[in-house]
Amino acid sequence: MELIDSHAHIYGKDFTHDFAAMMDRAKEAGVGTIIAVGADLESSREACLLAQAHEEIYCSVGIHPHDADRVAEKCYQLVRELALANPKVVAIGEVGLDFYRDRAPRPAQEEVFRRFIRMARELSLPLIIHDRDAHDRVMTILKEERASEVGGVLHCFSGDLKMARECIEMGFMISIPGTVTYASNEALREVVRGVKIEHLLVETDSPYLTPVPFRGKRNEPAYVRFAAERIAELKGLSAEDVGRITSFNARRLFGITLPNESQTIAYMIRNSLYLNVTNRCSNRCTFCPKFEEFTVKGHELRLAHEPNFAEVMAAVDAAAGFAEVVFCGYGEPLIRLDLVKEVAAELKRRGHRVRINTDGQANLVHGRNILPELSGLVDALSVSLNAADPESYQDLCNTPFGAAGFQGVCDFLREATRFVPQVTASAVSLPGLDLDRIRSLALSLGVEFKLREYAEVG
Repeated sequence: MELIDSHAHIYGKDFTHDFAAMMDRAKEAGVGTIIAVGADLESSREACLLAQAHEEIYCSVGIHPHDADRVAEKCYQLVRELALANPKVVAIGEVGLDFYRDRAPRPAQEEVFRRFIRMARELSLPLIIHDRDAHDRVMTILKEERASEVGGVLHCFSGDLKMARECIEMGFMISIPGTVTYASNEALREVVRGVKIEHLLVETDSPYLTPVPFRGKRNEPAYVRFAAERIAELKGLSAEDVGRITSFNARRLFGITLPNESQTIAYMIRNSLYLNVTNRCSNRCTFCPKFEEFTVKGHELRLAHEPNFAEVMAAVDAAAGFAEVVFCGYGEPLIRLDLVKEVAAELKRRGHRVRINTDGQANLVHGRNILPELSGLVDALSVSLNAADPESYQDLCNTPFGAAGFQGVCDFLREATRFVPQVTASAVSLPGLDLDRIRSLALSLGVEFKLREYAEVG
């Protein structure tokens, strides 16, 4: 499992006696990167020193709202200097408001918070926000100070689902700590269920907020996996999916160099192995996310070149633990019909279940009925229907075949049942679509129907 602990206070007396062992445990748990978060001048300096000494540690600098009444003008300058002097400073924070403890007067907290947002904008660094019992004021100040220009993360998120969605609209991530494992914290689990995982990070807030089953003991970065595992249960994903996706989110937010995945041919989501064999499509669907980015559940699917049989099988051989193989990437796999047949034949020889996700226009692309060629090679077809009439289909999918495009998909679905054991028509739940009509059409074609959530890819 790959994990990033996006918020940890691993400096000071809590970790002096076993720092090296703690780092070893984190590595064994799959934690490849830790963000050491400053909370005052001293801890910000310590976080910078840790980042300089350890390749896997990055840091942030800031002053916690508890200390807001002690922030002199020189403090801002010192934090700014730390940020400018250390290339591994990836954020300003943690900063924000704490109206639960109220250890500093609220007007002082708000002024310090505003000043640090302005600093983050000046330095083009994201923000790490502390918000406790101050939701309305935090949101108001973020808007007034144009924090959306740099974005950031609300760490240890404690708001409701409505607030989470509002934060996401402003360009902020939501960070989930080990408290998601607490039996009493159903509110946070509701947030996790209601927010796309592409907007989530995981954290420990070490040495605080230790998750079950170690609650009551000191928290440490290795324990971030318990938050990831609970999120996986709530989202219907694997823990590996959650680790990979939240790590991708953290690297992108904090500007940490991403691994080179320009040739991702085989990629896992849940217990399925997906094969990405082309980025070409005949359609140009209005809702396709690839026109903004080529990422799916933490995998970068932009191909440097279209892989050949040997490359595809090498990618399959490198994977393990999958229940099925699915031809599906950011492109239409049946454009490469010959490759699909060759790979599928080898997969079936090895005893694997094979599925193809397709736009259903292969017969139009190749000028013949290709479905008999898939007989015995493919166990399931998932075909994007997406509309109940040619006009709606053209508006959504921009098919190059005109009115024949929609009819071609319908004919493909009807014919497919003769050659493939399981055939499903799918539709994306776009606002304004008559989904009942699409479902009725699918059933009239003799196939199953599946509704796909709008903007949820993978």
